[in-house]
Amino acid sequence: MTARAPRTRVQRRPVHGVLLLDKPLGLSSNDALQKVKWLLRAEKAGHTGTLDPLATGVLPLCFGAATKFSALQLDAPKTYEAIALLGATTSTGDAEGQVLQRRAVDPAQLTPARLAAVQAQFTGAIHQVPPMYSALKKDGKALYEYARAGVEIERPAREVTIHELQLAPVQTDAGDAALKITVTCSKGTYIRTLAEDIGEQLGCGAHLVQLRRTGTGGIGLARCVTLEQLTAMDEAARLAALLPVDALLAQHQRVVLDAAEAGRFLTGLRRRGPWPDAPAVAVYGAQPHALLGVAHAAGGELIPDRLLSPVEIEQILQGAASA
Repeated sequence: MTARAPRTRVQRRPVHGVLLLDKPLGLSSNDALQKVKWLLRAEKAGHTGTLDPLATGVLPLCFGAATKFSALQLDAPKTYEAIALLGATTSTGDAEGQVLQRRAVDPAQLTPARLAAVQAQFTGAIHQVPPMYSALKKDGKALYEYARAGVEIERPAREVTIHELQLAPVQTDAGDAALKITVTCSKGTYIRTLAEDIGEQLGCGAHLVQLRRTGTGGIGLARCVTLEQLTAMDEAARLAALLPVDALLAQHQRVVLDAAEAGRFLTGLRRRGPWPDAPAVAVYGAQPHALLGVAHAAGGELIPDRLLSPVEIEQILQGAASA
């Protein structure tokens, strides 16, 4: 028997920053994260909320100290472009499921006036019943596990917010009637469910056949790299593709502390100063200029929320110096 060659062990290293990935079709968010983590040889990594395997688009990946701020993107508004095939509903709400029902598509339901009325109906605060094929938990078990076993679980409707919605009739490559849905929405919005509900309102049913996230929290596709591009880069170029740790903090107020105050802040102590109340503050040290963490300001106090460690700050400064 031929002996198997030993596997090459990847030498991990501290990597700090944010990589904006244009997630490819067919990969789960975690699979994409693990591939990028391996390419960067990073010690610690996390993503900022999942995209279904059938979805593509903006997926910020966090490494090292940036993982402390990954949850901030969970609450950020998201923008999607989707194609919904009209005239058929499926068990999953997308093209992976079995067709449940087929209905004729009435062209009168796709006029500009009718679509404008439907847009208005689904804009603002709306209620959605989460799909059975979702990762929501019931008694510690994901709903999709019940669905695969043929068990239907009662799900209460949840309020979500549709900030902007545009509907336009299109045709698939096969010539079938479809709808292009462009939507900016709050966290917790299921685009599959939105497509299904719009299809029901149009009287013909619908299911998603394409979904692409084009933006999250002010981050768009223009700044993203693909997995293929990253794979083709050398190691230096991959590291250069990383954005700074504070790339996810663009909407935060900024406060700079002198050396003495920065040292106290890093121990978790509240600091007093002339700061207006603010729910989200990015706090920096003056010399050297470095991100210390995030906080909120209330009643003239700067209150730490998430802090970088001195080791992380030193590694970030060293990385910037060698870049």
